Amino acid sequence: MIHRPPVLVLVLGLLLGACTSSEPAGDVSPKDTGAEAEVDVGDPIAEDEEEPEPERLLPDGVDVVAEPRERYTPMFEEPGTKTADFALDTRNINGELSPMLIVGATRRDGEPWYEVLLPLRPNGSTAWVRERDVKLRERTERIEVDLSERALEYLVDGEVAERFKVGIGTDQFPTTTGDFYVYVKVPYENPSQPYGIMALGLSGFSRVITDWPGGGRIAVHGTPYASDRGEAVSHGCVRVYNEDMESLLDVPLGTPVVISK
Repeated sequence: MIHRPPVLVLVLGLLLGACTSSEPAGDVSPKDTGAEAEVDVGDPIAEDEEEPEPERLLPDGVDVVAEPRERYTPMFEEPGTKTADFALDTRNINGELSPMLIVGATRRDGEPWYEVLLPLRPNGSTAWVRERDVKLRERTERIEVDLSERALEYLVDGEVAERFKVGIGTDQFPTTTGDFYVYVKVPYENPSQPYGIMALGLSGFSRVITDWPGGGRIAVHGTPYASDRGEAVSHGCVRVYNEDMESLLDVPLGTPVVISK
């Protein structure tokens, strides 16, 4: 189910508040995809023949992201419709066009459409984009956080490359579970400040913090305190000791982040 934003164009900013403390676009009127081409259905399939499998729009076993071609990307509630429901401002606070994780795919009138996970409240909101409006990129990296173990695994090509203990949210400010992706990366020159050497701002938000600037966006970020490892100490973010965080510095935007209990 799509989460319909209150305005046509959404301007997103990073909030790492859950850890601690444009121009407007005009109406989006996508071009008509044109008349459907005539299709030769060929000979009927014999009873003893199997129907061919439908075309796969996405590869198996690989995460794929939709990288915007333009800052304001037309978003559709249903695939195949003519007029966009809203335009999403995909530019993050670093001025980058942030890719969106693809969670579904289909074809309408010969054109591929992709269902993308939106970096908006409520968590899990999705919309559809046309293939013409995005570029597809594979992601072989993945971050998985197990809150019960208070541990983070960094996987590359399906293999665990790193595993270490992390700090998680307290009972009052629990870390949100779900499927997210890296929306923005913010490096810091001072490794002793609260976010350590780097913050990976995620597409999701705290379920209990909503009144901080930016709405309570969660993050996986560094910390200068080794004592945070394996402890429930944050306002909902995942705290990674700086020495461990060094292994995540090159994680690309759009990298899937799965947080589970």
